[in-house]
Amino acid sequence: MPAILGQNQYGKAEVRIVRLDRATPTHRVKDLNVSVALRGDLADTHLTGDNSKVLTTDATKNTVYALAKKHGIDSTEAFGLLLARHFVDDVPQVREARIRLEEYHWDRIPRNASRSRFVGADEIAHSFVRNGTETRTAQITYNAEQGAEVLSGIQDLVVMNSTDSEFWGFYRDEYTTLKETRDRILATQVTARWRHNRDDLADWDRAYADTRRHLLEAFSETYSYALQQTLYQMGARVIEHRPDIDEVRLSLPNKHHFEVDLEPFGMKNGNEVFYAADRPYGLIEGTILRDGAEPRIPVD
Repeated sequence: MPAILGQNQYGKAEVRIVRLDRATPTHRVKDLNVSVALRGDLADTHLTGDNSKVLTTDATKNTVYALAKKHGIDSTEAFGLLLARHFVDDVPQVREARIRLEEYHWDRIPRNASRSRFVGADEIAHSFVRNGTETRTAQITYNAEQGAEVLSGIQDLVVMNSTDSEFWGFYRDEYTTLKETRDRILATQVTARWRHNRDDLADWDRAYADTRRHLLEAFSETYSYALQQTLYQMGARVIEHRPDIDEVRLSLPNKHHFEVDLEPFGMKNGNEVFYAADRPYGLIEGTILRDGAEPRIPVD
C-alpha cells in the first residue's frame, strides 16, 4: 500500500515580543509568547520539496512583530484574532491558522519601592515588576469557512484554602492507607481554558479579569468535600455568569499538605504544621459545559 500524507501544519513557535506603548508618560507593557501554526494547500513541499507555496517561518515571525507595531496589542485575544485573520485572508494557500499566546503580566512598582526622581506619584510610570507565577493564555483558530474560535485561559494560578475542606467516605481496598480528614488544607495550581461562543467582545481584558474573578470566588466560597466538587463549582460559576462562554476545561493538581507527626518530640500537632509535598500528586481534570454545547477544547 502506498503512503499518503495526512494532517500537517507548520509555523513559528514561541515568538517572544514585548510591545511598549509610550503614548503617555505612564507606559503600558504587553509581554507575549506567540506560536503560529498554519494549515492549507501545502502538500507539495512534503511530497516533492516544492516550496513555492511556503510562507517561511521567518516571515511568520516578522509578521508578529510588524502587526504589533502597526496595530498595537490591545489585548491578547484581539491580537491573536488579528494574526489569524491575516494569515488566512492574506495568504491564499493558508486555509486555517492557529495562534497560541501566553501573556506575562507586569505590575507597576509602588512609589516607595523606587528611588526615582519623580515626585508625587504613587506608582512609577516606567517601572514594573512581574506579577507572581500565573500566566494568561489564549488560542485563536481561524478558518475561512468556519470563522474564528477563541480559547482564553490561565495557568500556574496557585490558590489555597486553609480550612473548609474535608475528604472522607472514599472507597477502600487492600492498599488504601490514607486517613480520612474533616479539616484539611486544599491547595492547587489552576490551569483553566474556556471557549467563547463569539469573537467580537468589546473588551477582552475585562472578560478575562471577570472570568478569573469567578474562578477565584468559586474556589474560595465552596465548602469542599472533594477537589472534584470544587472543580465543578469553579467551571459552573463561569458558565452561569458569562453568557459568552460555552465550555470550561480545568486541570487541578492537588498540592498535598500532610500534617507532620510531632509525637516523637512530645508535641501535639493541632492541625498547624504541615509537610508540603510536591510529588507525587493527585491530578483532577474535567470539563464543564453550557447545556446543549458540545465539548471542543482538546484534552492534553
